[in-house]
Amino acid sequence: MNVKIEESWKTALTDEFNKEYFIKLTDFVRGEYLSGKAVYPAPANIFNAFNLCPLDKVKVVIIGQDPYHEPGQAHGLCFSVLPPTPIPPSLVNIYKEIESDLGRPSKTHGDLTSWAEQGVLLLNATLTVQAHLAASHAGKGWEQFTDAVIRAVAKQENIVYMLWGAYAQRKAEFVNPEKNLILKSVHPSPLSASRGFFGNHHFSRANEYLTEHGKIPIDW
Repeated sequence: MNVKIEESWKTALTDEFNKEYFIKLTDFVRGEYLSGKAVYPAPANIFNAFNLCPLDKVKVVIIGQDPYHEPGQAHGLCFSVLPPTPIPPSLVNIYKEIESDLGRPSKTHGDLTSWAEQGVLLLNATLTVQAHLAASHAGKGWEQFTDAVIRAVAKQENIVYMLWGAYAQRKAEFVNPEKNLILKSVHPSPLSASRGFFGNHHFSRANEYLTEHGKIPIDW
């Protein structure tokens, strides 16, 4: 199957593209878009996280669960929205932690493209969703595909994994903690952020680790 995705990812994931589950997933997703339903993100942005962050450039992995499901939000990067869309609550809390951790103002918009371009893989476990229906494309095969993505990244060493919430932590259970930095906390959602996301210092710890291993730190 000829999937339009950045070349290093295409090479690493070639076997996945030819598996039965992925062919069925592709048929399902194509049918959803053609059905007239509102589906997010736009087809051209489904693999945005990969196109902006080639496999050999990955320094940090952040795992979300589902694309945003309201109009004008999802564009293929977890937690990210394009201006002028208001910054979602979880991202507001991420910015609060960055400001507290690094002692400087964070972004004034919700676009995290600059993170991706610096080597932050902003990966949702499920890459598409029907409008207004969270998790509507869960269980269709995306999770198996994104497991393969994490396994491809896990072949490299000295990667920082920011795992926020139980779902993200399960997603990266096969990452070697002795050869990478695994940072865990509760999710930045307003429902849980006060129980351990605030004050986790993940952003400074990530940059310290990257610097120690000869990599350029992320400008958060």
